[in-house]
Amino acid sequence: MLRASHISKRIGGRVILDDVSIQVEPGTITAVIGPSGAGKTTLLKLLSLVESPDAGSIEWDEKKFSFPSTQEIVPPWPLVSVAFQQLFVWPHLTLRQNIELPLKRRGVKGYENRLNELLSLFDMHEFVDRFPNEVSLGQRQRTALVRALALEPKYLLLDEITSSLDIEQSAAILSHLEDVKDQGVGILIVTHHINFAAKASDHVVFMDGARIVEAGDVAILKKPQSERLKKFLSLAKET
Repeated sequence: MLRASHISKRIGGRVILDDVSIQVEPGTITAVIGPSGAGKTTLLKLLSLVESPDAGSIEWDEKKFSFPSTQEIVPPWPLVSVAFQQLFVWPHLTLRQNIELPLKRRGVKGYENRLNELLSLFDMHEFVDRFPNEVSLGQRQRTALVRALALEPKYLLLDEITSSLDIEQSAAILSHLEDVKDQGVGILIVTHHINFAAKASDHVVFMDGARIVEAGDVAILKKPQSERLKKFLSLAKET
């Protein structure tokens, strides 16, 4: 299980996360929703240890780290793989090279068949040998997702991975994520698409003001208990 317990984060004196606890179980999809600035992307950075919490603890299966910590923290790749909204694709490499680089650096053997399956699934063969500035944002998003999936992680963290995709591409990603979940992978998705969260998720977490306001199964999207989530969902319907 991937678990954060009572984690907090401040940047420049501003509270980004305040006493947040969350867990991602293998074989489930958890959607994190909430307004901009709620701390959702920072949560992914802390869970993947791209950044360290100021307080609290992070667990990945049998490994547990408490913060603040004086020990060296090694990010848990590829146990935990993450694709951020900013994508982080290297502009001087083709999309294929962007995907293959972490595989080669980790010495992964025989990944070619796996990669070809993913490229076919996301209809990328036509443009995968182009450079990032030669393709659309949606195509770069698919690259970031395939790169994360190619590592065959146990936990997959995704930040607004469908934000620039059309309906058909989003549906394809949803279908594949369900397949990945069925293989026992735990998935955490930050998304502003409420319908996507409703269709994809086993669990939903609503964040606001650096805290988790409400969490539960997908039913909370239809019957929210907090006034803040009710207001958020009402506004989402109007946009």
